Amino acid sequence: MVPFSLNKLGRLYPRTNRVKNMEQADYKLTQISVVTLGVHDVGRSLAFYRDKLGLGIQREMPGFAFLSAGAITLCLSEPAARIRGQIAGAGEIAFAVEDVAAAYQALRGRGVQFAHEPRSITPATRIVNFDDPDGNHLSIFGP
Repeated sequence: MVPFSLNKLGRLYPRTNRVKNMEQADYKLTQISVVTLGVHDVGRSLAFYRDKLGLGIQREMPGFAFLSAGAITLCLSEPAARIRGQIAGAGEIAFAVEDVAAAYQALRGRGVQFAHEPRSITPATRIVNFDDPDGNHLSIFGP
């Protein structure tokens, strides 16, 4: 029989040795599931990421939008911009594509303004950079 405990919400959960295992020195975080960007106007940013970049909407709620970005969820958050302050350019989100030149042309056709033409960063990899409406740095990279 598995012993149970109550959590802070009054729900039962099975007691296990998970916490003990997490305290071990070899415990590692291995997967990023959500990246949150602070935005000033979630509607404007949602239109950019959905209509120009083609990301699918997972869920919307006041001040937030959650978008499918492969194995990662991209969260657009007005509260994050207010609470943390907007530091545009402090990071960058890179989208992997199968053909940088084709992606560049398709996104330019949707009105995305790029900082430069695609350029090589290794013999087999090209990159091109652009910003979202809040100045967050984005790029596409691949062959």
